[in-house]
Amino acid sequence: MSKKMHNMDYVLFVPYLILSGIGIVMVYSASSYVAAGSGSSPTSYLIRQFVWVVGGIGISLFVMNLKIDYFKRARPWGWLGFGMIGVLTLLRVFGKSINGAAGWITLGPMSIQPAEFCKFYLIVYLSMMIAQREQRLGFAKLRDLTAQLLMLGAMILLIVIQPDIGGATINMAIATVILFASGMSYLFGVGIFATAVVGFEWVLVPMMSHLPQSVLANSYQLRRFLGFLNPFKTASGAGTQLVNSYYAISNGGLTGVGVGNSLQKRGYLPEPNTDFIMSITAEELGLLGVLLVMGLLLVIVGRTIYIGVRSNNTFNTLICYGVAAYLTIQTFINVGGIVGLIPITGVTFPFVSYGGSSMMVLTLSLGLVLNVSSMEKIARATTVRQES
Repeated sequence: MSKKMHNMDYVLFVPYLILSGIGIVMVYSASSYVAAGSGSSPTSYLIRQFVWVVGGIGISLFVMNLKIDYFKRARPWGWLGFGMIGVLTLLRVFGKSINGAAGWITLGPMSIQPAEFCKFYLIVYLSMMIAQREQRLGFAKLRDLTAQLLMLGAMILLIVIQPDIGGATINMAIATVILFASGMSYLFGVGIFATAVVGFEWVLVPMMSHLPQSVLANSYQLRRFLGFLNPFKTASGAGTQLVNSYYAISNGGLTGVGVGNSLQKRGYLPEPNTDFIMSITAEELGLLGVLLVMGLLLVIVGRTIYIGVRSNNTFNTLICYGVAAYLTIQTFINVGGIVGLIPITGVTFPFVSYGGSSMMVLTLSLGLVLNVSSMEKIARATTVRQES
């Protein structure tokens, strides 16, 4: 057994395994009617999710055992960034459209979402560039990262025009958290946040409320926004997802109706195995089941932040903060959408929702944090031996 495997962080790894196990059960329960309605086997989604979970475990262990220096090589990551911009550009023309967004590449029986991989890329690349400039100059300022931020900004812009507002928001949040954590000016992050809030509340909401129906009818994203503003007034159209999500959550109560017994997954709630997996979880497992899932994810996020705080290495710290931001913001957008706090954006719930691209990126990110954690443990043990 390698040193890193011997020093694995089980506080991170065990909750991840439990969440993934819950995800397999809930995907099978939520997708059985979806599969039957499309003429597929009721176990088709179960088998795929099981394969992705097992593959994800392998990915996380593989990344954990890699040398961390592989993630600090600027030139390969720079070229990869240009490649990702090229892929995202081509997607707008040739990408497969799902739920109004042309963000998918079809490879045989699989569909890959490149925007998902931008999250991992952004975490590693921005953390690396800040850490390298800090080592060389003793500090890093925004003007030192102009070229890098322009490239990342181009990626986010291309994700917006797919359009994938949820994915773009997550990437923007990750970048903002990493820049905050690097010690750069707090005014930068506060300005971004304030601009987003003011723009949403004072400009976007009133504007969307007064758009003509002819415009709304031709835009999937605008219809979702209209459903968020008036879900029950548009219950037979744009608001059907949110209204049926409310029904599912209400039906579950404290302990749920039991696994497999959801009513809303039977054709009433669209995407029950992906975007709305937590609505079905709330209906079948109740509030207690939701709290268990959220608690496990909170342990992962909290542990990731703890590892980052204890590290004396800038790259390791920023990686941990970036991954924690990724998990936190994605969870907020997913849960916020199904309970009506924010518009529904088609974002999956980490480790539980059905999806290969999402699972791959999540396990890449978790594997990198496990790598950092094991390295920190080995370094501390070495220091203790030397001092004794």
